[in-house]
Amino acid sequence: MNTPRRAYRTDLSDARWSLIEPMLSAWRAQRAGLGIAKIQHDLREIVNAILYVNRTGIAWEYLPHDYPPYKTVHGYFALWEKEGVTEAIHDALRGKVRRAAGRSAEPTAAILDAQTVKTSGNVPEQSQGIDAGKRIKGRKRHVATDVLGLLFVVLVTAASVQDTTGGRVVVEQVARAYPTVAVAWVDSGYKQSVYRSEARSWAVTCGFVRRTSGGRYHATGHDPLHSAT
Repeated sequence: MNTPRRAYRTDLSDARWSLIEPMLSAWRAQRAGLGIAKIQHDLREIVNAILYVNRTGIAWEYLPHDYPPYKTVHGYFALWEKEGVTEAIHDALRGKVRRAAGRSAEPTAAILDAQTVKTSGNVPEQSQGIDAGKRIKGRKRHVATDVLGLLFVVLVTAASVQDTTGGRVVVEQVARAYPTVAVAWVDSGYKQSVYRSEARSWAVTCGFVRRTSGGRYHATGHDPLHSAT
């Protein structure tokens, strides 16, 4: 690693950096070709700084001084989010993991679920809610993954938002971003979400299973973890 500072535990290894470096270098070359920005900071250090914030949970302005300036790091982070660079990297890495697991790079199945979590005292009141069923005040994470547990979509709402409402948004996002997905496994709280969804790009009607008390997904007639991709 070519850096004058001591390494942090969150820094990318050479092997991991090699997986994403071509995509980020291509992005920078394109912008440089348009005369948009002058190159001043090492891309690897920008990524390392973002990973440091992600892992530690600190505010941007508390980045250690041996990283690039926090406003610069946050600027790259926001720009990559806006231009879809972060999502493209995530999708490319997910494809590599799927192929390494003996599956096709493009998924054909999804698993949806939601989880209500308590929030800290400094979270804005208007972004929270009460999950009456679980008696928890906080937020709710609506998540869609492939059968390996690799993320497709994460939607964060107030805990008061019903699974049906959040699920409809998640289903539509999955259908729009991943047209190869043709079947989804959900628990009963999501059934109405998918039945009412306008996501008609799915190749077949979504199949459903109920989650058992042990938290596992049980398929009717077949095992989704072995028959789906």
